[in-house]
Amino acid sequence: MLTKIKLNNGIEIKNRIVKSAMSEAFADKDNNPTLKHIVLYDNWANGGSGLLISGNVMVDRKQLGEPGNVVVDDKTDKEMLSKWAISGKKNNTKFIMQLNHPGKQSPKSISKEPVAPSAVNMGEELKSLFNTPRELSNNEVKETIQKFIRSGKIAKEAGFSGVQIHAAHGYLVNQFLSPSDNQRNDEYGGTLENRMRFLIEIYLGLRDELGKDFIIGIKLNSSDFKENGFTEDESLSVIIKLEKLGIDFVEISGGSYEKPKITSVGSEVLFLDFAKKVQSKVNVPIILTGGFTKLDFMKNAIEKDGIAMIGLARPFVMIPDLVNQIQNNTFEKIDLPRLTTGISRLDRKIGGVIGISYYEQQMDRIARHKQAKYSTNAWSSLITTTYKHGVSGLLPRRAK
Repeated sequence: MLTKIKLNNGIEIKNRIVKSAMSEAFADKDNNPTLKHIVLYDNWANGGSGLLISGNVMVDRKQLGEPGNVVVDDKTDKEMLSKWAISGKKNNTKFIMQLNHPGKQSPKSISKEPVAPSAVNMGEELKSLFNTPRELSNNEVKETIQKFIRSGKIAKEAGFSGVQIHAAHGYLVNQFLSPSDNQRNDEYGGTLENRMRFLIEIYLGLRDELGKDFIIGIKLNSSDFKENGFTEDESLSVIIKLEKLGIDFVEISGGSYEKPKITSVGSEVLFLDFAKKVQSKVNVPIILTGGFTKLDFMKNAIEKDGIAMIGLARPFVMIPDLVNQIQNNTFEKIDLPRLTTGISRLDRKIGGVIGISYYEQQMDRIARHKQAKYSTNAWSSLITTTYKHGVSGLLPRRAK
C-alpha cells in the first residue's frame, strides 16, 4: 500500500494512497483560488499521500456547480494558481487538478440557463430547484471541449502534475455518456460510441496539447443507478477505450444528484466488485474511492483484490496526516461522525448536504491552521454554510 507505483506514462507515485476530490468552496468572488487553498493542500501534501486531487475546478465561469467554485480560464489569477500548485506538490507529492462542468446540475440560484446535451429536467424531487437546461448546439459542444483543453493547458503552466476529467456524479461529461440525459441526434448522441465522443475528444485534445509526460486521468461512474442510465457494461467499454488511448488512471465512482445515496454490498467499501472486475481486464491503474475507514480494508483492496490505488476523502479531513500515521503504525481505523439535526425528517431530506457542509467547515478550520473538530451536531455546519453562501449552499450536491 505504501509502495511506489508507475502510471502508464512512466510517472512514479510514491505510494498508492490518493486524497480524492472534495469541493473546498474557498474561491473568492472572482472564482480564484485563495490562501485557504494553499494552506489546506500544504497540510495534505505534508501528510504523506502520494497523489492529491483538487476539488472540482470549473472550465466555464458562466456555468458553475456551486458557490465557491474555482474557475480556470484566461481570467484566472495565475500567480495564486501557481502558489496553489506548489503547495500541493511538497514532500514529493503529485497534485492533480480536477476539471469539471456542471451541465444541468447548476441550481436556480446560480444559473438561470444551465446547458446540457439535451433539454432533460432533473428528477421529480429536484426539478423545482433546477431550471430546465438548454440543449447545447453542435458548435457549443465543440467550444466546451476547447474550454476543458484550455483549462488543462493553464493547469500545466501553473505547475500542476496533471488533470482529472470529472465524468462522474451526473455532471456534464457524465450527462453526455448517459442515454437518459443524452437524447441528441448528431454525432454526440445515440450509440455509446457517439455518447462517449465528447469525453474522448476532451481527452485527446488534452493529450495533444499537454503531452505524454503530463498526467491525465478520469473520474468515471460505474453506473448512474437510474433507469435507462449509464451502465456498468458501458462504463467498462469506456475504460477499455481510454486505456487504448493512453489514459493514466481511472477513478471509479457512481451516482448523481438524482441518485446520490449508493450503498455497498457485503462491506463498507463502495464499488469494490466493479473495480475488481475492471482492474482484472485493464492494465491502467484503477483508483477505488468510497467507504475506506479501516486500515485492513485498505490493505485488502490492494494486496488481495488487486486494486492499484485507493482514494480517501473525508478521512483526510479529520486526519490530514493519515498516511504518515499509517507509516508510523499509529492508524488502524477512523470513526467518521454521524451528523444529525435532531430532526429525523429534516435529516432524510438534506442528509447529503449536511455531510458536505460539515466537511467544508472542517476544511476551513484546517485552512485557518486549526484542527478538524469532531461533532455529530449538524446545525453549526449548516449555519456556517448558509452564512458563507446563502441558501444556495444548502441545495443538493455531491462530494466531488
